[in-house]
Amino acid sequence: MLQLAQFTLTRAVFAVITLLMVSFIVFTLMELVPANCAERYVAWKNTQGEQITVEDIRAEEERLGLDRPYIQRWAMWVSNVFFRGDFGNSCILRVSINQLLGQKIWLSLGICLTALLIAYLIAIPVGMISATVAAPTLNNSLRLVSYLGLALPNFLLALMIMLFSTLFFGDTLTGLFSKEFRDAPWSLDRLIDFLSRAWLPVFILGWSATAFALQTVRALISDEYGKLYVTAARARGVFGRRLLWRYPARHALGPIVNSLGFDLNRVFNELPIVAVILTLTEAGALLLDSLARSNDQQLAGAIIFMLTTAIVGLNFFTDVLLALIDPRIRKSVMGG
Repeated sequence: MLQLAQFTLTRAVFAVITLLMVSFIVFTLMELVPANCAERYVAWKNTQGEQITVEDIRAEEERLGLDRPYIQRWAMWVSNVFFRGDFGNSCILRVSINQLLGQKIWLSLGICLTALLIAYLIAIPVGMISATVAAPTLNNSLRLVSYLGLALPNFLLALMIMLFSTLFFGDTLTGLFSKEFRDAPWSLDRLIDFLSRAWLPVFILGWSATAFALQTVRALISDEYGKLYVTAARARGVFGRRLLWRYPARHALGPIVNSLGFDLNRVFNELPIVAVILTLTEAGALLLDSLARSNDQQLAGAIIFMLTTAIVGLNFFTDVLLALIDPRIRKSVMGG
């Protein structure tokens, strides 16, 4: 138990260090954008017909604290994020980033995590069956489905489903809410309306995630299934599901569980394009808008940092979970 506590504490320290490093990188990228926040804001006001002077820019820089040293500004930003959960104000929109994101970041993470959960619930058992059952028709069919999932882009799948839905049902299935529930407070009816539409982005994002996970599970199980320790277990009279779960699955599923953070990042990277096609009002669409249209680096940096926090948190959870399952993990060098 002491070893597990030491392992968990070590992983927690590494997680915090990782987040501090990421925060420094994100803040640096925000600072490297040409023209600081004050200059961009007063330039926007200039387009509205207001006469802006150099003194106006200096006053805005002082108000925003941009006249302070770089390290001091980063320390203030990261302390506000870590201890208050406050990302400050959007550079262009001049409103609280927390207010802008609101429930959008949670909707985005919920969609991505649900897509991953469904992908793994399908890929793990199907991949294990494909790797251990000598059925050429089944294996070739699964291989075809997985290759199709990897080859067919998510945006093309989204367009195909929208076209089919429009032709046969008269509804494009775009948006996360119907018009009457878009700005309504949360209720049971709004939740039902959300679920009736959220399945589409979950399915589209889960499509390629399932194919990728299926290929990974099948390859890992096949590799473990042919090793000598499995052959020795068969010689001792261990067969069937007992053999599969006790030996190859136990060793093969560790790397799969440990890759959840990477998969979450990959799925979220695909979300903005899907969000544009399906006109989703969530963090993926907001990230794309802040990077490509409004050049609001403060907003983009907040979304990227929150996504990174979710990935680091998920990796921390999977590390502890694997340490509970496999004692060898707890005895690793990183775990003490």
